[in-house]
Amino acid sequence: MNKYRNTKTVIDNITFDSALEGRRYSFLKMMEKASKISELKLQPSFLIQEGFVFQGKKIRPIIYIADFQYIYNGILRIEDTKSKVTQTAIYLLKKKMLQFNYRDINFYEVYKDNDLGGMV
Repeated sequence: MNKYRNTKTVIDNITFDSALEGRRYSFLKMMEKASKISELKLQPSFLIQEGFVFQGKKIRPIIYIADFQYIYNGILRIEDTKSKVTQTAIYLLKKKMLQFNYRDINFYEVYKDNDLGGMV
């Protein structure tokens, strides 16, 4: 168990932070194999604010790291698996910054196993 009481899960020799994230990966792999999605990537990162120097102090860039990225119906989709506990103030702020900086991205959150994410 980690700090959010999730159970780490290993699938295809990849360790996921939660069982839901692992099951979602399995679902997305199945969708990719069925050619419903393409270009599945894990843990894609997005620069949401450049690093800078403030009063002589170096401030690191702000990076958003999603769970998954793939193409669905020709549209880039970024996806995160979430629970109420993992929706921290920092996560919500970074999500807003991601959505502001990458307006062409279709952002999606998955909360439960039977959520198909609009995929049929």
